[in-house]
Formats: sequence, structure tokens, C-alpha cells
Amino acid sequence: MGKHEILALAQEVFEIEAQAVKQLANQIDSDFVATVEAVLKSTGKFIICGMGKSGHIGKKIAATLASTGTPSFFLHPGEAFHGDLGMVTPNDTVLLISNSGKTDEVLNLIPFFKDNGNLLIGMTGKPDSILAKNVHHHLNVAVEKEACALALAPTSSTTATLAMGDALAVALMKKRQFEAKDFARFHPGGSLGRMLLTNVETLMRKENLPIVAPDTSSLMVVQRVSEGRLGLAIVIENGQVEGIITDGDIRRNMESHEADFFTMSAKDLMSVHPKTINKTAKLGEADQLMNQHKINSLLVTEDEQLLGVIQIYDLNL
Repeated sequence: MGKHEILALAQEVFEIEAQAVKQLANQIDSDFVATVEAVLKSTGKFIICGMGKSGHIGKKIAATLASTGTPSFFLHPGEAFHGDLGMVTPNDTVLLISNSGKTDEVLNLIPFFKDNGNLLIGMTGKPDSILAKNVHHHLNVAVEKEACALALAPTSSTTATLAMGDALAVALMKKRQFEAKDFARFHPGGSLGRMLLTNVETLMRKENLPIVAPDTSSLMVVQRVSEGRLGLAIVIENGQVEGIITDGDIRRNMESHEADFFTMSAKDLMSVHPKTINKTAKLGEADQLMNQHKINSLLVTEDEQLLGVIQIYDLNL
């Protein structure tokens, strides 16, 4: 099998699965709306249940829901029969996933859920199946064909199921007015959570800061910038921040005052009114401020007193 033939096979899979997902737009109906409204009204959790490949997709759907504001967990049908049904309360809404709509392990749970008073959602590729007919609302994920060459392995059908789950999660997310700050709360270990939840004080440099007085010679300024390893020196007089000198300021002054550069002092080199930020500000605010002004460093101050330095490089660690 040649290179082009292999690429053609992959492209065919993409086209088949893309068509399957596109077709879902024509298959959603009032049951989708009813499902979203039911979950929003529920005082319990949204439980996802499926077997085999449907179970794998169900786990991802549950994870997406949970991270976007809808309390959810995956319930394995086999484990449910051996005690895990005790995790289900009458207030929970249950989504049962089965492409065929006749998976025994899933169907056998329906009597319990009905007796328990749970609202049931079915997600199948067979609107006339037993499962579809025994739930309150049905989500149709039927596909014309699987991408598998043998038309046996779940491919297009699992992609369609995942996409329908994503549609539910996004619709619920929008209706709950779930925002970036909420997402960050559930992802404190991720980069977004870090940017939106972590204070500048946590990462600011505050030890051995390169501080100089206004009358410090340019030669000593260069030395302090080099020693500080922050690419800058901070000019302070009587405990107050007067300005900042970056390595860029030094290079520009060397070029424009080549003959008398070493007769200059810190007050001649510094930029006044340096950009500052409060120690309680979030890293995201610091990142936005540095990008807005095209700078690499912010002075962390309080009542014009220097507390530390936060740099763009610190945000990416």
C-alpha cells in the first residue's frame, strides 16, 4: 500500500465522520431542548451510563459536563448491578447511551431507574429501539455508515455520540452563564486556572532586587542590571519608586549618548512612571497589562512602595 493510498484512506474516514456529525444538526429536535431544560431544573446530578465503546464516550461526556458547570459522573452498567446503584438518588437525571438501543446491560437498569423516579434520557442510533421507547426524551445519533472498512467497529457512531454530548455540555454551559473564571475554579492545575486564580504575590521576585539610587552612575547601573538577572534596575529614592531602567534603555542611551554615556546617572537613564500592579492582582491581569504595553516586567507595589517584580517569563513557568 503506497503513501497516497494510505492518505486517501485517512481522508475518507475524516469525510465520513464529518458528514455524520454534520447530519446531527438535522436530527436534533424538541427532545434536545427538553433534555437541557430537565437537567437545568434538576437538583441532582446528571448520570451518564453506557457499555463498551458507548461507555468510553460516556466517560468523556461526563467529564466535559462536570468541568463546565453540570455536576455529572459516569456509572458503569456492570458495576451498577453490584452496588453502584446506591449512588443514584431520585433527583438525578440519567443518560443511557447505546447505539443499537438494545444493549442488555443498559436495558436491565431501566426498571430500577423508573422505580427510583429518575428522569431518563436515551441516546441511540435507533429511534425505534427498545431503549428509545422507554425513556422520557431521546437523542438521535444515527449515522449513515461507519468509517470502519468492515462497517463493524464503532467509528462514525461514537464520533456522533461524542458530538451530541458536547452539544449538551455547551448548551448547558451557556444557559448556566458559565464563564472562564468558573472553568478555572474547576481546573486549578491548568494554565487557565493558574492565570485566573493565582495572585501576583505568589510568583513575584522579591529577593535581591536590582535597586539603584537616582545618582547611581551609569557604570554601576549596568553592573546592577547584570547582577540582578532581570534585565532591569529599579530607581528608588526615600523608599519611593522613581523609575525603571531596562537593558533596552541602556542600549538606546549608549547609542544616542555614545561619547558621554559613562558620565550619566540613573536618573538620566530611567523611564519615569513605570507600569505597576498590586500584589493581589491575578496573573491573568498581569499578562494582559504586559501584552497591552508591550513590556516584559511589572513592578509590584503598594502605596508606591516596591514589593517585588513580576515578569512575562514567570507566567509561562
